[in-house]
Amino acid sequence: MDKTRRTLLMTVAAGSAALAGAARAQAKLDEKDPQAVALGYVADATKVDAKKYPKYAAGQVCTNCALFQGKAADASGGCPLFAGKQVAGKGWCSAWAKKG
Repeated sequence: MDKTRRTLLMTVAAGSAALAGAARAQAKLDEKDPQAVALGYVADATKVDAKKYPKYAAGQVCTNCALFQGKAADASGGCPLFAGKQVAGKGWCSAWAKKG
């Protein structure tokens, strides 16, 4: 393999690794984010205002929501409602839907 080709392949591999790392390093969703406020998001579901959100039931957390894009054991993961941000696995918002 010539030097130019080798350099190209190493550059592509390094770039791919950097992009993968950037995807995992998404910012955590701030409860004060306008979209989070609109959906009643809290990072700790035990702090949900049950009077304001009567749909909430104990045990509902992001990790058991149909929208959560992580694994059940993950501390945080993606959610299509909060693009580019990570929600807390133990969090909750009013869009919570039972995983089916």
